[in-house]
Amino acid sequence: MLIDKDIKLLVVHCSDTDNNKDLSAIDIHEMHLNFGWDGIGYHKIIRRSGIIENGRPEYWIGAHVKGKNSSSLGVCLIGKDTFTKKQYNSLEKVLKKWRNLYPNAKILGHRDTGNTSKTCPNFDVISWSKSRSL
Repeated sequence: MLIDKDIKLLVVHCSDTDNNKDLSAIDIHEMHLNFGWDGIGYHKIIRRSGIIENGRPEYWIGAHVKGKNSSSLGVCLIGKDTFTKKQYNSLEKVLKKWRNLYPNAKILGHRDTGNTSKTCPNFDVISWSKSRSL
């Protein structure tokens, strides 16, 4: 179980799927079950339309950053490297809410967590979040 005081990272991911394919949280859940996981690894999914869908409950340890799941929450943008304005607006909304709940947590992209060769989410989350005063 995630404990509020232990949340140190708010991690942005992408689904690494075709930019034109609009997957849902259920689609990601099924994909992650096929990986042998206990279901969807992210806490929030942001669809191409900007709709925010719930993944794992925020009190449940995620499966999105190896070695850091017990101290992080994860949000996933559907797509690979081109995201919609509506997705960015929704991402800002999710991160603002989380920042209010976990004011000491750092916002970063999966690629910035260390110990990974992934480029996810394929944009500079740290600079983006600073430009929005998150």
